[in-house]
Order: sequence, then structure tokens, then C-alpha cells
Amino acid sequence: MKNVIAFFDFDGTITSKDTLFEIIRFQKGDAAFYAGMAVLSPLLVMFKMKMISNQRMKEIVLKYFFRNMPATQFQQACNAFCEKRLPAILRPKALNALAWHKAEGHVVYIVTASAENWVAPWSNTLGIPCLGSVLEVKNGLLTGLLTGRNCNGDEKVCRIREAVHLTTFHAIYAYGDSSGDKEMLALAQHKGFRAFE
Repeated sequence: MKNVIAFFDFDGTITSKDTLFEIIRFQKGDAAFYAGMAVLSPLLVMFKMKMISNQRMKEIVLKYFFRNMPATQFQQACNAFCEKRLPAILRPKALNALAWHKAEGHVVYIVTASAENWVAPWSNTLGIPCLGSVLEVKNGLLTGLLTGRNCNGDEKVCRIREAVHLTTFHAIYAYGDSSGDKEMLALAQHKGFRAFE
């Protein structure tokens, strides 16, 4: 059936691991990753206790590992990540679902809290647009901050409504795996929660 749209979360839905941590390990190496996590562990505990917001914690991690990194260098490394590391953590069932929606002629979007830098290079090869968090760049360097809001929770719905007119679709599918996807899942008649595990 035409006039159908499908929204896929990325981390934990299409992938088996959190790609923020994977992109750090890929770009900085395991030793630097684990050393950084040790330094940040008190803040991570506060985050788990909901004393620090999702966006604030993400920016703390991004600042620690990537602040003042040239954006072009970062993007080149993200492109390499999509080619060399990402395929190993993609869920086969999720790839099958993406392929089915595409074969049926449905409109498909990836909607993710991860930065577009390391999701879009992969999704674009499938002809699927990505709506994700946007990293702030000043004078060609990453600041470690986000431009706008973290693409999670109700922000996913805001980004979707900016990108498409949902009333023009007869059916909406949505796939997610966490509480950050519940607002997106609520848009859909066909909901897939942890459907690919």
C-alpha cells in the first residue's frame, strides 16, 4: 500500500549497541574511552539518578571527547565508522524491516537522538533520510554542544512534524526500543517496540 510512512529509531532498534559510545571507541580507541568513562563516572551516576538531563549528559560526554576537534576531521571519521564498524552492530531483523518498507514503496525516516554525522552517511546509502541531533560547530570546530534540542522524546515528534505532513499518510509505522521513543510510537497505528531483538 502506498501513502504509508515508517519511522525507525536507531540506537537499540536498528543497532545492538549505543552508537555514541561506539563512535568514541572508534575515533579515540578503547584506552581513551575507558579512561574517559572513569573520569565521567560520577556524572554518569547522577544521570542515572535523573539529576542530569539527557541532553546535558550527552553534551558533557561530547565536550570531553570531541571539543575543539575540526568538524571535517570528525566527519571523515564518522564516514569511516559507517563503513568499517557500524555493519557489525546492525540488527538483521531491522534491516529486513527497512528493506520491506522500501520495497513496498513506503516513505521511511530514521529518527534518532544520535548525531546525524554518524547515522546519515549510512542511511543515505539506503536512500533513507535521517532526523537526528545536530552538533554545534564554531569556526570549523566542534564545541561539544548540540544545536537545538536533543532529538529524543517529544523532540522526535517535533522533528517529524517539521519534515512531513502526517495527515497525508493513510498509515504510520513506528519502531523504537526505549522510553525516548514513546511519543514517536504514539503517532503510529502500527507500533513495533523492541520488535527486532
